[in-house]
Amino acid sequence: MMISKERYASKVAVVTGAASGIGQGTARRLVAEGASVVGGDIDERGLSTLAEELGERFIALRCDVTVEADVERLITTAVESFGALHAAFFVAGATRVSLITDMSEADWDFTIDLCLKGVFFGVKHAGRQMIAQGGGGAIVNVASLNSRVPMFFNAAYSSAKAGVVMLSQSGALELGPFGIRVCAVSPGLTDTPLVGPMLSVPAIKEAFMDRIPLRRAATPDDIASAALYLASDDASYITGVNLFVDGGWEQTAYPDLRPFLAPPD
Repeated sequence: MMISKERYASKVAVVTGAASGIGQGTARRLVAEGASVVGGDIDERGLSTLAEELGERFIALRCDVTVEADVERLITTAVESFGALHAAFFVAGATRVSLITDMSEADWDFTIDLCLKGVFFGVKHAGRQMIAQGGGGAIVNVASLNSRVPMFFNAAYSSAKAGVVMLSQSGALELGPFGIRVCAVSPGLTDTPLVGPMLSVPAIKEAFMDRIPLRRAATPDDIASAALYLASDDASYITGVNLFVDGGWEQTAYPDLRPFLAPPD
């Protein structure tokens, strides 16, 4: 990967979901490019391991993004520790899979709260801080290919990620006058702990590969590269976009996973 050690020099950022996957890749990339970072997650062990790796320019903070006070504390910790907030990356997400007709209210709420409400809290408090300190800033929210392409068993996740895109566009509209840019990144299939179990099944992996023109899954760094670009000065006139980072997958369709995931008759 290409690293610019100066692009984020003297910048301060926060990252949610930093203990693994795309969030971890984003935090690593930010520190490598000169930023000071506060990373939040509920996985305290994963955060601790990452903090040992990244050193003094990374602060690990337990953060449940469905709790507004936790997200607000993530922002205030960055400001109190490093003096400001220039960029925010709201990555945390997960899902509980189910067909709509079988889905419980609790499973719907779990996914919507984590994937959408958690991003709302992030944009709200990062936006407040950036307005208060002046000088603009950038917010990047991680959505998904499923923000546009539905899939079986994931109506709640797809709905939440579509909401993340509209929230990002609304944030771009409302925060733009303050010089704050808000964008979304929509990853396709990415080799993370969340997706790993599916990719370990050859038939499922091949079903995905049939629909991805580049014939591979993304790495967390592939997604981090796009997110860091959107938050950098290189993208200073870009806001409100939803950037698909999917190896061309959006051009095809989502595989029908019912043969793999549906319970037997």
